[in-house]
Amino acid sequence: MRTRIVLQLRLHQLRLMFPVSRPRRLRTSPAIRRMVRETTISPDQLIYPLFVTNGTGVRTPIGSMPGCFQESVDQVVRHAQEVVGLGIPAVILFGIPRQKDEIGSSAYDDAEAVQTAVRALKDALPELMIITDVCLCEYTSHGHCGVVRNGDVDNDPTLELLAKEALSHARAGADMVAPSDMMDGRIGYIRQALDQNGFEKIPIMSYAAKYASAFYGPFREAAESTPQFGDRRSYQMDPANRREAIREVALDVEEGADIVMVKPALAYLDIIAEVKQSFDLPVAAYNVSGEYAMVKAAAERGWIDGDRVMLEMLTAMRRAGADLIVTYFAKDAAKLLQ
Repeated sequence: MRTRIVLQLRLHQLRLMFPVSRPRRLRTSPAIRRMVRETTISPDQLIYPLFVTNGTGVRTPIGSMPGCFQESVDQVVRHAQEVVGLGIPAVILFGIPRQKDEIGSSAYDDAEAVQTAVRALKDALPELMIITDVCLCEYTSHGHCGVVRNGDVDNDPTLELLAKEALSHARAGADMVAPSDMMDGRIGYIRQALDQNGFEKIPIMSYAAKYASAFYGPFREAAESTPQFGDRRSYQMDPANRREAIREVALDVEEGADIVMVKPALAYLDIIAEVKQSFDLPVAAYNVSGEYAMVKAAAERGWIDGDRVMLEMLTAMRRAGADLIVTYFAKDAAKLLQ
């Protein structure tokens, strides 16, 4: 019986072969290609990163990231107005502090750049979703993501400082916090701290599967967060590992993450796909600085069509399963999508 069914299916497939079956019929015009397109991109799915510093009138270009800047709060507000005008619903803020120390105390200083920017943005653009990066690497003198003892980041004491940072951002008016440090247990610790202080409505977007990637170089210039010794491989994930990513995401989901992120995106599309299939939560992908810089550099030299490559990359991330994409391409993509 089974053999006969298989044979009937095979005969049916043969009847649909060329010349009866012509897939090109559905590619003949822009209109029909749009009608049958399986994966779409909208500005609603994009999050634009901004690098905020202190002072006024500051807009310093980031050499390895054309079109991106370190900006003072007044300039960030102006930049965000452009973002909103393009239909992009959210920004994520990274801070460059006045001073750094061993424990990153500027990260939870209510008068620092990120907190000041959050207040200014909420006042000027109440409709904009403001997400804040929660990590210590931009704020520590050693450039690592937590309290360093004996040459490595000490996990548990770092949790208290991360919670203080998240609370500082929430008090300023942040709509969402995004822990990117990869300390064990930090989602649960931050969730508890937020809930106990009346911020139970603030969602957490967890950098759940964050790899120790070579694609972060330009970001470290932008955020001035290059480690002063060693590297981050003792807390960020080994790029060779897949099963570990699923375990990391599962732990963050159990601890209270509302959105889970895979970072980087382009070289980790398989991880994005598996996370999407395994968990019933929104999945974000971070289209990181190195991915952005490579496209911009090649396009500048005329080696590729930068706009087409950008949209192809973003489409691949969406096709893999990303519901949201943090990307420095957000403005460029939104202009083309309009």
